[in-house]
Amino acid sequence: MDCPVCKTAMIVLEIEEVEIDYCTDCAGIWLDTGELELLLEDFEQAAAVLQSFAPAQSDETPRKCPICLKKMDKVLVGEADGKRELIDRCPKGHGLWFDRGELKDILTMAEFDSEGRVKELLGGIFDRPETE
Repeated sequence: MDCPVCKTAMIVLEIEEVEIDYCTDCAGIWLDTGELELLLEDFEQAAAVLQSFAPAQSDETPRKCPICLKKMDKVLVGEADGKRELIDRCPKGHGLWFDRGELKDILTMAEFDSEGRVKELLGGIFDRPETE
């Protein structure tokens, strides 16, 4: 599967029996539908994340879903009165795209991952220094 940003092939990382797609160039993460729930291991937390999605307008160039190649929707994730992140969601429901650090920020800002399980599992990805 190719990265929706860099167009390079992504690698598959298996973390706790969940396969995530990771771009080694831009450090973006693709989660297929249902993988967020599996990573969190808490369907209430996952439901809270998914329910926080709000449609958004953005000047960013639309990205294509790496599965169906349809333009993805921009959605805001997080508390309506607090910090929010703009991510990409496949309109056909294939999954979610997180640019570098966005998944960590989302999990941190609303304490969706209060035990820090996902942040610890993905620590190597999150802590990768940005290249110039």
